Amino acid sequence: MRMVRGRRRAAALFGVLTVLLAGSTLARELPRSSPEAAGMSSDRLERIAPAMQKYIDDGLTPGVITAIVRRGKLVHFEVQGDMDVEAGAAMREDAIFRIASMTKPITSVALMMLWEEGHFQLRDPVSKFIPAFTDVKVSTTADASGASGELVDLERPIQIRDMLTHTAGLANNYLGNADAYRQVMSATRPADNAELVARLASLPLNYQPGTEWQYSAATDVVGHLVEIMSGQSLDAFFKERLFSPLDMPDTHFYLDEDRAERLTAQYTPGDENKITLQDPAGTASRWVSGPRGLYRGAGGLVSTVRDYLRFQQMMLNGGGLDGVRILASSTVELILDNHTGDLPLWLAGPGMGFGLGYGVVVDRGAAATPLSEGAGYWGGAYCTLSWVDPEQELVAVLMTQVRPYTHINIRQDFQVLTYQAITD
Repeated sequence: MRMVRGRRRAAALFGVLTVLLAGSTLARELPRSSPEAAGMSSDRLERIAPAMQKYIDDGLTPGVITAIVRRGKLVHFEVQGDMDVEAGAAMREDAIFRIASMTKPITSVALMMLWEEGHFQLRDPVSKFIPAFTDVKVSTTADASGASGELVDLERPIQIRDMLTHTAGLANNYLGNADAYRQVMSATRPADNAELVARLASLPLNYQPGTEWQYSAATDVVGHLVEIMSGQSLDAFFKERLFSPLDMPDTHFYLDEDRAERLTAQYTPGDENKITLQDPAGTASRWVSGPRGLYRGAGGLVSTVRDYLRFQQMMLNGGGLDGVRILASSTVELILDNHTGDLPLWLAGPGMGFGLGYGVVVDRGAAATPLSEGAGYWGGAYCTLSWVDPEQELVAVLMTQVRPYTHINIRQDFQVLTYQAITD
C-alpha cells in the first residue's frame, strides 16, 4: 500500500517539476531558470526522480528531497516519498532534517571567520586556548581494543589546523582506542562543549599530530574554540554571525515546538534492510524534547534543503550571498584547498584530500567521482549529502533520513545523475 502510494506521487511529480519550481518557497527565493539556460538538460534531470523513487518503493528510505543550483539558478528541486511513514505524512519542501556531520563545514567556517578577525593562526597550538591539550600523550599501539600501549610525548603540539583537518590524532569511535573513547564519551551526557572537550583531552592520541588522517570528534574541539574566542555559545554564534545574516531560519541545534511538525522521522535498516523507525517525527524526537546545552560542532544541527543551499551558495560565491559577506574569497579558496597532502583518507577513499572542514576532490580519476577536482563536499550520518563544485558553478543537496546507509548508493547515484545532465 505504501509503495503504491509512493509510485503514484512520483508519477505526478515527474510531470509538474516546472510548477514546483515556479510555486515553491525555495524557487521564489533563489533565481531560477530553465535547465538549458544554465547548461543542463531537462530530459536528463528527469532521470533523478525515478532513481530516488526506487529507493522509496523498495522500502530502503522514507522520502527524499534533491536540489541543484547551477550558475546561481535553481534548475532542479524534487520532493518525494514521506517524512513520516507511520503517520502517512507526505514529504514537504520545508521539511527539517537531522544533518549530523554536515554541521562540520558550518563549524569550520565559523572558526575561519574568527581567523579572519585575527584571533589565531592556523599553526597555533590548540593548547594556547585549551590548556588540557598541553601534556596529552600519544599511544604507540592504539589498537581497536582500547589498549593504550606505550605512551610517549608529543613530537610537536597539536595545531588548530590539525583539528580542522582531522589530523590531530584524537581517539575516536572508528579506529584505535575506540573502546576507551566510547567508555569516556558515553559515561554520561556532557553538559556542554567544555566538558566534552575535556574528556577528549583525557585520552591518549592515536598517532602523532599531522602524521595520519582519522575521522574523529575534532570538529567538536573546533566548535569549542569558536566559543572560547568569541565568548559566545556555539549556538549563539551560529545564530548571530551565520544563520541570521544568511537568512537560514530553520537551522538549529534544537527545535522549538512551533517547528516540530516539520521535523522528519528518522529510520534505521531492519529486516531485509527495510526501514524501521528509530527517532520519531515531531515533538517526540530528542531534537525537540531532549536535554539542551550541548551544541556539538561535529554534528548536532537540523536544517532544511533551502537553508543548506543558501550556506553552500555563499561558499560557491566566494564567501558572500545577497549582499552579505561572511568570508573573503581567498579564505574560501583556502578552505577548499587540500591540506592533507598524500595522507590516505580511509573514509573518503583514494583520490580525495581534506580541506578545512570539507572533503575535497584531488584526483577525480582515482576517486572515480563525477565531481570536478577542487570540489568540496561532506555528508551526514543520516544519509544527507551536499557539495560545492567551483569549476562547474554548481551546488547540490540531498536530504533523507536513514542510518546507517552503507547498504544503499543513493548519494553516489544522485551525484552521477547530476553530472550526466550537464551539457556545457
